[in-house]
Amino acid sequence: MAAPNPNGGGGDDVALPMPSRNPLPLSASQEAQIRDIYHARVRDACAPEIKAFADCALNRTFTVSFVCREQLRAMNGCMKTHATPAAHDAAREEWFAKRLERQKERERKAVKKAQQEDFIREWWGLPEKDAETRRKEEEKMRMTERIGGYAARDRKRWEEEQAAAATATAAAAASGKR
Repeated sequence: MAAPNPNGGGGDDVALPMPSRNPLPLSASQEAQIRDIYHARVRDACAPEIKAFADCALNRTFTVSFVCREQLRAMNGCMKTHATPAAHDAAREEWFAKRLERQKERERKAVKKAQQEDFIREWWGLPEKDAETRRKEEEKMRMTERIGGYAARDRKRWEEEQAAAATATAAAAASGKR
């Protein structure tokens, strides 16, 4: 089940699947990225109202709340109509759709960093990196973006619980037949 391409075009882009409407908890920085997309969309939709309020509030201090009340209400009303859970879900879907793009960008940066390090080592006559360090960096560069947190070491996994329940059921059934 692949998510539709938000750009609309049918290019060479490979769309990664949207895990679900409410996927595993994302990290704080990932949630912040989603909020940034969400807030930017709301600001873009309400740009004229925000501009009108900003123009009214310019060079005012105490009297802003009295003089610019109509513009403030128009701006807040616009933001309330556009800041909906559906808009937040759309921002989340856009963030998931751009996973592949972010991964390619990270790979480009890592390659550029490696080239710069090689140049500096060559320029200053420094020894080469050992093969193990270079292999680990290349492996890290190829890793995909992590979605969801890491499970606690001492927490039972769902599969393990199911297997334990199945063995307990089988043992109880076997002892009941005797």
